[in-house]
Amino acid sequence: MSIDVNNESGTEVDEQAILDIARYALARMRIHPLSELSVIVVDSEAMEQLHIQWMDLPGPTDVMSFPMDELRPPSKDGDEPPQGLLGDIVLCPEVAARQGAEAPTQHTMDEELHLLTVHGVLHLLGYDHEEPDEKAEMFGLQAAIVDGWRAEKGMTGPSPAPTVS
Repeated sequence: MSIDVNNESGTEVDEQAILDIARYALARMRIHPLSELSVIVVDSEAMEQLHIQWMDLPGPTDVMSFPMDELRPPSKDGDEPPQGLLGDIVLCPEVAARQGAEAPTQHTMDEELHLLTVHGVLHLLGYDHEEPDEKAEMFGLQAAIVDGWRAEKGMTGPSPAPTVS
């Protein structure tokens, strides 16, 4: 799996953990190991510009996803995993820090970035949360992936509750 993490935010983040959880999420979703993903970490000003440009919404947001090849997970275990360019995930640590601190189960900026990375991966794979049934499916997968990764890493305590809107 080729995953590039580029931190342009000026904020120190655990780039290795972002890389690890992205790789874990893609493996869990059975995406071909030769697929490519880019994760860009930006400051709130850059995120706000992207949010306005692409969503026509004011202010910075936590995560944005820009799919390329519109890959989807295989529908059955025996199906060939799709391969290609997944696209870009853009993360904003300033928003992540605020969301983590304001969450009912307070957590760190890095824990929120882990959650947001998985959220971005799922968006790249076609998942959405506009409708209640879509939201239940996407957030269920998101929690399962984050919990599985945390367990594999030997992390204790509850996983961060979804703060992504």
